[in-house]
Amino acid sequence: MQNRRDYSTRLRKFHEAKWDEEIIYELSVPGQRGVLAPKADPRVEAQVGDGISALPAHMIRKEAPFLPEVHQMRVNRHYMRLSQEVLGADVTPDISQGTCTMKYSPKVQEHLVSRNPNVVEVHPLQDDSTIQGMLEIYRKTEDFMKEISGMDAFSFHSGGGANSCFGGASIIRAYHGARGDTQRDEIVTTMFSHPCDAGAPATAGYKVITLMPDDKGYPDIEALKSVLSERTAAIFVTNPEDTGIFNPRINEYVDAAHEAGALCYYDQANVNGIMGITRAKEAGFDVIHYNLHKTFSSPHGGMGPGCGALGVTAKLKKYLPIPRVEFSGGKYCLEYNCLESIGRLRSFYGNIHIVIRAYMWIMQMGGDGIKEAAVCSVLNNQYLMKKVARIPGVTIWYEKGKRRIEQCRYSWEKLKEDTGFGTEDVTKRLIDFGMEHYWTSHHPWVVPEPFTLEPCESYSKDDIDEYVAILNQISKECYETPEIIKAAPHNAPIHNIENYYIDNHEDIAATWRQWLKRKDAAK
Repeated sequence: MQNRRDYSTRLRKFHEAKWDEEIIYELSVPGQRGVLAPKADPRVEAQVGDGISALPAHMIRKEAPFLPEVHQMRVNRHYMRLSQEVLGADVTPDISQGTCTMKYSPKVQEHLVSRNPNVVEVHPLQDDSTIQGMLEIYRKTEDFMKEISGMDAFSFHSGGGANSCFGGASIIRAYHGARGDTQRDEIVTTMFSHPCDAGAPATAGYKVITLMPDDKGYPDIEALKSVLSERTAAIFVTNPEDTGIFNPRINEYVDAAHEAGALCYYDQANVNGIMGITRAKEAGFDVIHYNLHKTFSSPHGGMGPGCGALGVTAKLKKYLPIPRVEFSGGKYCLEYNCLESIGRLRSFYGNIHIVIRAYMWIMQMGGDGIKEAAVCSVLNNQYLMKKVARIPGVTIWYEKGKRRIEQCRYSWEKLKEDTGFGTEDVTKRLIDFGMEHYWTSHHPWVVPEPFTLEPCESYSKDDIDEYVAILNQISKECYETPEIIKAAPHNAPIHNIENYYIDNHEDIAATWRQWLKRKDAAK
């Protein structure tokens, strides 16, 4: 038997496929078909109509849309070739996505969700009596969320974390409005909470106050107290924040906000390292959200579709979006008659396939398994952090020597000073080793030349060793063979993509402001 491969020293050979592949419309040949659609059943049409004649005339196309006509073999070949030109979680360790937990999604879930006609062929307008099994899964998944968080009620209506934040801000406004506190128009958040913790309340009409971190990475408690007032509607915070450092004084922040009459919103998208260990209820929060498409093992799906689990305490349940899944008269139903609800956040009732995946994952893991996943996530991160800290050119920001939870804020600042190469150069070279990408940071960069890694519990010691070996090799090349870095990526189907928006975001912002001035002047 061969010795086990040492991933800490050996780098995998990789070269991505490159196909000179046309777009699907260019492959179209009139008359070609991959699948023949069944003809309409006249008996059904007699009952419900043809689906077109009932539409207003201005909504009916004057001619049929141009759709590509391609036979089945060519379609299959086309998309298989495109898939060979991309990287994903099934072909590379996706360790890198700090703040956006990227778990492995078990394939047994995919078989049920993607191939079972009882799931994929359900219509969102079906009568409740025909989807009792799905509604039961919604309700049982809500019970799981309540147990894990300590909250009293959940909604799976929102499409993700930011959508949940908007829903939470709307619930907070409804709560204060019902109490006559209509002057509360400010939200307080922190720099290293997720951007949606500022963006969503701002979209909901609130003025947002952002607290900056101190030298330890925490938002200053005295700074929080100084901005709390009779105008504060709520604080929106992530803990652990995007530094990966858990704030052990979080109850003091919550208590201070409550004393000022404000509510407390807990963004728990970073809960992967503390689930089954701490709960939002014991920290005193009023509103929270989880991302089912992160923490509970549903894939991101290319930044969507996702599902946000929006949870509240009992006093806020009546404001949750509609519909709500209830159990009444021996059956499950979608309840719309909620007079104080904030209404809908989106069409229909959430993404059921995401909820089913989360339900299956929790059922497979159980309470002990969920806690073990958190422990493994923290263990992986501690191991990764120790190894990355030894790479020349890397520094770790905030509270030197303090343990992180599920992620860490690293910096290539020293590498940049020594060699002229920074985090974006490392990103391009990573592709040459078959790694999908690594996450740098939200803009603007508070940490210079940042990269933020989160290994979660899905990855093995071998995966982490391989990832660190690649980063170490890139660092070595920056110092010793800079021409390799300058020309990277070498092994990708496309040599380099100019990211104009990020590289020139200040120019774009200035252009946008000039356009607004001209528009105002024209008025």
